[in-house]
Amino acid sequence: MRHLLNTLYVFTEDAYIGLDGENAVIRQNEKELGRIPLHTIEGILCFSYRGASPSLMGACAERGIALSFFSPKGRYLAGVHGEDRGNVLLRKTQYACSEDDARSLELARSFIIGKLYNSRWVLERATRDHGMRVDVERLKLASAALGSSIAEIGRCDSLDSLRGIEGEAASRYFGVFDELILRHKESFTFEARRRRPPTDPVNAMLSLFYTVLATDCAAALEGVGLDPYVGFLHADRPGRKSLSLDLMEELRAVMVDRFVISAINNRIIDPTCFDYRESGEVRLSDDGRRALFDSWQERKRDTIVHPFLKEKIPWGLVPHVQALLLARALRGDMDGYPPFMWK
Repeated sequence: MRHLLNTLYVFTEDAYIGLDGENAVIRQNEKELGRIPLHTIEGILCFSYRGASPSLMGACAERGIALSFFSPKGRYLAGVHGEDRGNVLLRKTQYACSEDDARSLELARSFIIGKLYNSRWVLERATRDHGMRVDVERLKLASAALGSSIAEIGRCDSLDSLRGIEGEAASRYFGVFDELILRHKESFTFEARRRRPPTDPVNAMLSLFYTVLATDCAAALEGVGLDPYVGFLHADRPGRKSLSLDLMEELRAVMVDRFVISAINNRIIDPTCFDYRESGEVRLSDDGRRALFDSWQERKRDTIVHPFLKEKIPWGLVPHVQALLLARALRGDMDGYPPFMWK
């Protein structure tokens, strides 16, 4: 089983990450801010405009350390990847499957069933844990609608119809998402999912951590030899890691949505942690990002019993386990792909 290592987050805007021997060294001007051995990390997320040295990028590529660059305000810019570790036979199977509508639909169904199941579970848990503080009837109605959508997925006969079911179910889910927010309701009001740009604090957090999750899923897929750019549900598009988006669908609710709600309800984040721009865009402040990423790293270390493997693993390894199960399903070692269905 793969071991969960640390992820290094660099938020200081004018910091520069260099290489010194076997260490990543973070400097601000001539001052050394930190020194991290490369063998202890599996990823680096850099929010600095100064970036990283070519020698560090090369070292990360050689060691399989995912290095991703974001703007200081959190917009994803680029990533550094090493030698392609893909298994040619596995990838040929993946490409053939992506061109086969029936096989693509079968896998896509699994991704969306997992997504709706987990979204429903998030709503059901809120009614169980906070029944006196939420509109239970409203959440139950939405949960029942998601249950009906799951049943409908088994009868859909095309990717377009599946996408339609998923879109309607997502609208139902986000239509009651505001009920899950229990603190600072006046500042953390959620009306609808808004992506580009996010116009409220909740959407700002969701957008950022969906991007982080997609990056983790891409690294997991590459780690088992799959091509993250060729998916089954999301259409191929230049520059888009479609299979990463496919894999993260089932993980959105349990890994990101729950995390964002907990950050608000447990006062990890507050209304002062956001910057409001004249354009209407809302972004996390530096302090807000630091607080959230510290909490995200802690959450990834929490252990669970994987519902399919029945083994105890950290949350941070879930994308890697699901990528491995997907590779096995494509090779024919398993009868279908088992989505991550948490409860």
